[in-house]
Amino acid sequence: MEYTAKLLWDPEAAVWVATSDDIIGLVLESGSVDALIERVRYAVPELLALNHQPPAEAIRFLIERYERLSA
Repeated sequence: MEYTAKLLWDPEAAVWVATSDDIIGLVLESGSVDALIERVRYAVPELLALNHQPPAEAIRFLIERYERLSA
């Protein structure tokens, strides 16, 4: 099964945040996108097992960065 993790830049906290509509309980943050991807890859198998979800055959990462616009 393929799962999707959304990686969003939080400008107020200055961190990347990972969430997912597919993976129950996935909420992680890190200062770099590369470190966050590694954290997600490490956490997903455990979260899936805890939630009785099928194992991941693949994890798709959607990376978005929001910049705050000045008025």
